[in-house]
Amino acid sequence: MSKSKDANAAKAVVEYLNRQNRPYSAIDIFNNLHKEYGKTAIVKACESLSQSGQIKEKVYGKQKVYVADQGQFPDVDDGEIRDMDARISDLSAQCKEKDEEVRRLDAELRGLNSSISTEDAILQLKQLTEECEACSRKLNTLKDGGKTVSPEEKDRIYEARKKYVKEWRKRKRISNDILGAILEGYPKTKKQLYEEIGIETDEDYQLSPPDI
Repeated sequence: MSKSKDANAAKAVVEYLNRQNRPYSAIDIFNNLHKEYGKTAIVKACESLSQSGQIKEKVYGKQKVYVADQGQFPDVDDGEIRDMDARISDLSAQCKEKDEEVRRLDAELRGLNSSISTEDAILQLKQLTEECEACSRKLNTLKDGGKTVSPEEKDRIYEARKKYVKEWRKRKRISNDILGAILEGYPKTKKQLYEEIGIETDEDYQLSPPDI
């Protein structure tokens, strides 16, 4: 790498550490500078700058970190530090309030986005009104004893009734034939047979297949 690029890398490291004023490893600096300079150039720049005293090097085991030379910054008295702490606390509270407001507005926005538009609401109101009017007319017809079943519906009901009555009679006839055959060799009465096998007849409930 040329001396010009090395100098640029060293300048970028010094400016970054002075601006952030906190410790970083050479790899952190390389990444935080968005890899604008090569990793080797950043490592060499950190080592050179620490040797010349422009930045400070701290060693923790095998890890080296670099920090800006604190001697270049003006002294800060305790009162100023307290003022800064109070300012930080105030700004933190304001940030918290703004965060809560953002969450509230975001929730409100989601609610508005999920709600229907005025045009859709008017259309739904019209549809529901028409349905209510139709139900009211049907209710009035029922109260007046009017016909509410169409001829087609009535025919379908009658045909279904005829089908089920025929099936009822058919099954009753088959059951009676089977029981009659059993009774031919059964030593007891018909009533005793029915009680023994648990048969309940239409007559027990005073029922009979209706006329078709």
